[in-house]
Parts: sequence; structure tokens; C-alpha cells
Amino acid sequence: MIWGIIWSMDVDELIKLETRRQAETVMLIASENYASPAVRKALGSVLGNKYSEGYPGKRYYQGNKIIDEIEQLAIDRAKDLFGVLHANVQPYSGSPANAAVLMAICDPGDTIMGMKLSGGGHLTHGHPKVTFSGKFFNSVQYDVDENGLINYEEVAKLAQVHKPKVMIIGTTAYPRILDFERFAKIAHEVGALVLADISHIAGLVVGGAHPSPVPFADIVMTTTHKTLRGPRGAILMTNDPDLAKKIDRAVFPGLQGGPHNATTAAIAVALKEASTGEFKKYAHQVVKNAKVLS
Repeated sequence: MIWGIIWSMDVDELIKLETRRQAETVMLIASENYASPAVRKALGSVLGNKYSEGYPGKRYYQGNKIIDEIEQLAIDRAKDLFGVLHANVQPYSGSPANAAVLMAICDPGDTIMGMKLSGGGHLTHGHPKVTFSGKFFNSVQYDVDENGLINYEEVAKLAQVHKPKVMIIGTTAYPRILDFERFAKIAHEVGALVLADISHIAGLVVGGAHPSPVPFADIVMTTTHKTLRGPRGAILMTNDPDLAKKIDRAVFPGLQGGPHNATTAAIAVALKEASTGEFKKYAHQVVKNAKVLS
């Protein structure tokens, strides 16, 4: 009977119910957060009506003068906030962003290395058989030890044996600080590029509550809807001009068509919010709360 009532409701009524559910529920899902009214306003704007394949100043559709300014604003804010030379704000989400990196720097069959899903990694980090990253590439996976910790010596041994083309650093369920410098040293010693996936900790990084991988990683990817408190999207960043060109070509036209302009605007708003002192206090409070809960 209850489901029958729900199915008979219109979308507006269902959104009101979900709004109430979120307001009355303590949710401890690490990949979720609460976007501000300003972010949601941008996300629901008329910008979603516009097609804008290409990049600022180089579009395949007319009427993109304002869209160009919005996307460039998001790019500039990402570069300033993370301290990078290049940022692409067009990936639709984290999985397409990681796919774009692998498309940019690998050929099918190349060896990649990432953390096992069961140890706290992510599907796109080379999970075998069922994912693109495990199906189209030779995936080598490192794991945690009996204490639930990454054994960097074992990671180094795997890298020496298999010599991956890219090493993916990042977790979804590993509640400890990663040693980005040590990871990068292991990877670079065998000629591998480093992709740091900081989707879960990006807000803590820019808030000064977690070390940044930018000085050590060749490419950094983050989603924008977790600790950054933005819309569902992603950003790819690098300080290498050659990698920047390859990444941009992989995102468009390699994997995607037109970017979601309302999302781009919402990302720009979220990045502005993340640059404030209030956000830095928030990031540090997240860590304090997590320690109390643990």
C-alpha cells in the first residue's frame, strides 16, 4: 500500500519527501554530502539548456560566450585552490574521469596498478573482469595487510615485478593518510606515471586537514560531490603540459560530448565556497568528528 502511494506521487512531492528524509536522518555515507543552496541554484539553472562541445574559446556550437566565462572561472578556481597549472572541469563524474586518464596514457593491454576493492580501493582502479579498467588493461592489484594497512614494501615489490605504466593511488574505504611521496617514489622508480584519486579527501586537502598529492603525482583526479560539497562531477589536474593536452583530448572528444554546463557552474560555486576560512574550519571539524566516532 505504501509503495502504491509513492508511485502515484509526482516528482515535486517525492523531492519534498527526500528533502525531509535528509533533514531528519544522520547519514554516515562517505561518498555523500550536502551541497549549499548556491550550488543547487546553479545546478538547476538555464545553463542546462546549452550545448558547448569543446573548450573555452574553441567550441563547436554558437552562443557560448557566457558559457566560456563560466567554465574558465571554474578552471581558474580549481587551479588556484589545488595549486596546479592545468585543470579540466568537464568530466561527468569520477569513473569517466579515471577512464579518461587511462585512455590518455595507456593502450589496451598495458599494465596498470591499483588498490584492491576489498582493501578499500575503487572499481575503476583495476577491479578485474567486471570493470573497463580490469577488462581492457592488465591489472595488478595491491592489498592491505592483516592489520588493514598498506604495506609499502609489498607495493614496491609488485611494482618492480610488473612495471605498470600507471599506478593509481587512492581509496574509498581506507581511513588513514596515504604517503603520496612514497607511492610516487615507488612508481617513478619503475617508470610508471602516478594518478592520485583524491575523490573522498579533496575537501580535506584544500581545507588543510590532509596532505596534498599535487607535489608528487603526475595527475590528480577528484570528484566534486564528496568532501568538496559540490555537484556530481569531477576535475582532472596536472602540472605537465603534455599530459594536459592528452587528458583534454581524452575527455573530449575521446569519451564525452558536450559538458554539463549547469554542473560546471555549480562546481565553480563550490570551489569558491571551498576557498573560504569557514570551509577550512569545516574540513578540520570533519577530521575531529571522525576521530570521536572511531
